[in-house]
Amino acid sequence: MTPPAGVRRPTLSQVAARAGVSVMTASYTYSQPGRVSAEARSRVLAAAAELGYPGPDPRARSLRRGSTHTLGVILGEHLSYAFEDPQAASFLAGIADVCADRAYGMTILPITGAADDGQRIRAATVDGFILWTTSDDDPALTTVASLGRPAVVHGGPVVDGLGLVTIDNEAAAYAVGRITFSGARRPLVMSFPLDRARVSSVVTGPDTAYVRFPVTRDRLTGFQRAAEEHGRPWRDVVVAVCAHNAADEAERITARLLARADPPDAIAAMSDELAAGVVRAIRTTHGKVPDDVAVSGWDDAAIAADLGLTTVAQSLRDQGAQCARAVLGLEPSPAPAPWTVVVRESTRR
Repeated sequence: MTPPAGVRRPTLSQVAARAGVSVMTASYTYSQPGRVSAEARSRVLAAAAELGYPGPDPRARSLRRGSTHTLGVILGEHLSYAFEDPQAASFLAGIADVCADRAYGMTILPITGAADDGQRIRAATVDGFILWTTSDDDPALTTVASLGRPAVVHGGPVVDGLGLVTIDNEAAAYAVGRITFSGARRPLVMSFPLDRARVSSVVTGPDTAYVRFPVTRDRLTGFQRAAEEHGRPWRDVVVAVCAHNAADEAERITARLLARADPPDAIAAMSDELAAGVVRAIRTTHGKVPDDVAVSGWDDAAIAADLGLTTVAQSLRDQGAQCARAVLGLEPSPAPAPWTVVVRESTRR
């Protein structure tokens, strides 16, 4: 039985009085039941049921011991993204690995852009925060920094007082771009969103200074260097922006671009999911990879090996674990995360 809305919550003192025991005995019934006799414990639980007392407030208990034993993950995506996107799931699994080892819980706080985002972050009963897919202008960064709790940003941006775990996205994009764009006359980048509006678009040579997501900005900068090294001015390079990291969206956009009079002959995608959609569109039009269109991905997920994709290999699971260790003070100064390029048959040799 729980008290109806508007009725004051029963107290442990009231439970103790009803059961005819001391407040300490009632408290031990919940916190250290081994120290209470079976008869006394039965009376306390019966009194609690009669009064509608649900047990000690875990928030108050956390304040007393100075820790919630919970980490908060601020997700700059819809909540379902955490379960549907393989890279996000891998990252969260890495955090969960560390939490399980340290007997910590994990709370996911999706950021929707609503006015109450900051309020929900401030109200979260967690010991520290990990931020995923944040932009330079995300108010969540300011909110977290103001709370003074340990916090780590994955991928960027760099924020005073907050830790950072990332790979060198610009260097990795340059390395895989040099391979993907080799021999290409019309290179194309299949990109993540440029800002929090997450608008799908097709642009040419965007000014990376106006890109608000650090990961997207750094990768575009690396791809720009690679294209220009192969003699392709950035102003002529098409960038297809996907609103979401979804193969279906990449497939639809690629199909439209392949129908142009000047279709791309090399596509560097910012994820293996996007690259999978690109490959499907090419095969639907009876094109060949890499003879007609060279393709590369990013992350070296299982689908990359299945499709024979050249890709950037990184472990988001390891990076998630690194973020969690940093927040818990087990790795105060995280080193740059490792990456490498895996060359397969989707690019020209």
